[in-house]
Amino acid sequence: MIDSSRYPRLSRIENPADLRRFEEAELTAIADELRAYLIESVGRSGGHFAAGLGVIELTVALHYLYDTPNDRLVWDVGHQTYPHKILTGRRDAIHTVKQAGGVAPFPKREESEYDTFGVGHSSTSISAALGMAIANAQLGNGRRTVAVIGDGAMTAGMAFEALNHAGGMEDEPDLLVVLNDNQMSISENVGALTQMLGRMSSSRTLNALREGGKKLLGDKRKPPARFMRRWEEHWKGMFVPSTLFEQMGFHYTGPIDGHDVPALVGALKTLKGLKGPQLLHVITTKGKGYQLAEGDQIGYHAVGPFDPLKGLPVKAVTATRKPTYTEVFSDWLCDMAAADPLLMGITPAMREGSGLVRFSREFPRRYFDVAIAEQHAVTLAAGMACEGAKPVVAIYSTFLQRAYDQLVHDVAIQDLDVLFAIDRGGVVGPDGATHAGNLDLSFLRCVPNMLVMAPADENECRQMLSTGFGHRGPAAVRYPRGTGPGVAIDPSLEALPIGRAQLRQRGKQVALLAFGAIVPAAEQVACELGLTVVNMRFVKPLDRELVLELARSHAGLVTLEDNVVAGGAGAGVAELLSAEGLAVPILHLGLPDAFQHHASREQLLAEAGLDAPGIRAAVLARWPQLQVGHVPLTAAG
Repeated sequence: MIDSSRYPRLSRIENPADLRRFEEAELTAIADELRAYLIESVGRSGGHFAAGLGVIELTVALHYLYDTPNDRLVWDVGHQTYPHKILTGRRDAIHTVKQAGGVAPFPKREESEYDTFGVGHSSTSISAALGMAIANAQLGNGRRTVAVIGDGAMTAGMAFEALNHAGGMEDEPDLLVVLNDNQMSISENVGALTQMLGRMSSSRTLNALREGGKKLLGDKRKPPARFMRRWEEHWKGMFVPSTLFEQMGFHYTGPIDGHDVPALVGALKTLKGLKGPQLLHVITTKGKGYQLAEGDQIGYHAVGPFDPLKGLPVKAVTATRKPTYTEVFSDWLCDMAAADPLLMGITPAMREGSGLVRFSREFPRRYFDVAIAEQHAVTLAAGMACEGAKPVVAIYSTFLQRAYDQLVHDVAIQDLDVLFAIDRGGVVGPDGATHAGNLDLSFLRCVPNMLVMAPADENECRQMLSTGFGHRGPAAVRYPRGTGPGVAIDPSLEALPIGRAQLRQRGKQVALLAFGAIVPAAEQVACELGLTVVNMRFVKPLDRELVLELARSHAGLVTLEDNVVAGGAGAGVAELLSAEGLAVPILHLGLPDAFQHHASREQLLAEAGLDAPGIRAAVLARWPQLQVGHVPLTAAG
C-alpha cells in the first residue's frame, strides 16, 4: 500500500475522478509525488522507466482536464503509460508490472476501461484515435478524443497516413494530437523530421489571429476562408521553420514546456474549446526528475530492479559469462563486415536491442538507422540488394510483422539477397503478447524463395548467419532473447550445408524433431527415454531425406518448436509425410493457439509444455508404451 505520509495527495487518488477534486494549484505537487512514486515503484520491480518520467506532468494535466474514461485518451508507444496506470486504479499494484498475474507493461483493454486501445508497437495512436473520433461523432455522444504520440513514434509512416486522413476530411474531426517531443525513441531520434521539430517555436499571436479569423470568415470552403488559411501559412512560415502540420490540416500549437503544469493546463483548456483537428507540440525530457536517467536516457529506458539512491547496479563482466544471442549477432556482423565490404547493416530504431551499437561505431558509413519505419527498412534493403550490396536487416520478430508485405512483395518475389537477423523469436516473456515472436516460423515458412533457419545454440547461430549471408536469395535466421546453452563459439565465418539437419542421438521407437531453442530440452527427454533426437536446423528447406528415413524406421515422430503449432515448422514435416504417403503417427508440440500473457520466458514455456518435464509428459501420454517395463513399439505403430 502507498505511504500516505510520504504521498499525502497521491494516496487519495484512486482514479482520475479523485484527481479532479483537487484545486488546480495543487497539480504541480501531485506531479512531484507521482514522479517520486514512479521512481520508488520501478526501482522495486523493474520495467520501462525513463519514458514515464518524461510524461508525468502531461499525464496529470490530461486526466485533470478530460473526463476519462468517458473521454478517450489514446497512448502511443505504451511504455510511457506507467504514470497513467498509477492514476487509473493500478497505483498499489504497479510494482507487479511485467510479472505473471501482475499489471501489464503496456495499455491493455482487458485490464482497465481507461486503457482505450491496446498498444505495444508505436505509431498507432492517431489512427486509432481518429477512428474513435469518427465513431463518436456519428453516435453524437460528445466524447472528446486525445492521442498522445511520442518517443520517436512520429517518424513512422503510419502516423502520417493518419494525419493525412484526419486533416483532409470534409467533416473535420474533433481530435487532439499531443506530440510528446523528447528527441528520443529507445535510442536518439534520427531523420529530417527530428531536425525540423527541433527548430519549431511558438507563436501565440498567430494562434490568436487564426482563431479570430476562423470566427470572422466562417465556412472554410468559401474563398475568403481559403485565402485566410493560405495567408496564415505564409505568415507562420516567418515564425516556424516548417508548416508541415498546418499544411496537413491541423491547427498547430506550440512548442510548450511539457514539464510546466500551468502552461500545459492553460494550453489544453484552450484546445478543448476548439473544433477540428488540433496538434499540441510539447517538449519533454526523457527521464525527467531522476538525474541518472536524464544523463543516460538509453540505459534507463527499461531497467531491472534497482536502488533509486544508487542507480542501476554495475554489471559484472566475467570471462565465463555466456553471451546472449544478440551479442553473438553483434560480433558476427562486425566480423563479416570486416571480411565483406558489401555488407550493409539496417535497423528500424533498435540499435541497442538488436545489437548494432558496435557496428554503428566501427562501420558508420554502412550503418543505417531508418527510425521507426519497418516497412521502409525492408524495401531499403531490397533496393540495396538490387545494386549488388549485401544488406542485413536486424529486427525483432514482432516488428517484422509490420513489414510482412515488403518482405513478400519487395524481397521474396524478386529473390533478392537480403538477410533478416530476427531477434526475440519465440517466447519473449515479460513484455506480453505485443512483443512475442510466436508467429514468425509460420509466416516465413509459407513465403516462396525464403531460407529459414533456427539455431539450437550460440555457435550454430553464428554459422547460420554466415549461411544466410552467403545464400543467393532471401534468408532469415530466427533466434531467441537471452542466452543459449553456452556452447563454445568458433570465430570463423563457416557456413552450414543448406537443408541438412543434425542427428544428435540415434535411439529407438520415437524420434524427436526439434527446431531452434527447444533442442536442449528435447535432447534431455530423448536421453531419459532412449529416443532419437534431431536438431532440425532448417525450417525451410527441411532435411527431406532424414525426415523420411526416420518416419520409416520409427513408430512415431514428435515435432517441437517455440512457435505456434498452426502452420509452423511441425506442419512442414506433416506436409512432407502426407505428400510421400507415409501415415506415421505424429505429435506436434509448440505454442498454443492463443496470445500469451506477460510472464517470464521460463514460465511461459512451462505453461506451453515446452520445458523438459512438459515434453516428457506429452510424449508418454501419447505413447505410454515408452515407460520402462512396457512392450516396445514397432515401426508399424
